[in-house]
Amino acid sequence: MILTDAGPLVALIDRGEPEHVRCRQALTQLQGPLLTTWPAFTEAMYLLGEAAGWTAQEALWRMLNRGDLVIDTPRHLSQVASLMAKYRNVPMDLADASLVALAEDRNLSVVFTLDQDFRIYRLPRRKSFTIIPSVSQ
Repeated sequence: MILTDAGPLVALIDRGEPEHVRCRQALTQLQGPLLTTWPAFTEAMYLLGEAAGWTAQEALWRMLNRGDLVIDTPRHLSQVASLMAKYRNVPMDLADASLVALAEDRNLSVVFTLDQDFRIYRLPRRKSFTIIPSVSQ
């Protein structure tokens, strides 16, 4: 499973998104279902609704119902709050904090995201994330 942020979920569905093609290409290189959290899923639903309406939101529901997307929750929600406090100067939003906490829980270090803040966030032992698609410096 590949940890997935809201941005690629939106870009995969909304052809009008500037990163649509790049995310579609990246998806062909990834194995297994995409893994996200409720906060990231909620953010994607909101953004799709604003940009493209119910049809786009329905496409995201279909990804979930087909098993192409799986939603999980970090074991300790207090960990999410701690991460938001730690990165408050970035700042870290709820979706990002939930993804980083889930990555820690599941020992994942690859994230499918368009958010360059993941270059700042660190896993245990100061390990950095591998970002798909790669972000330019």
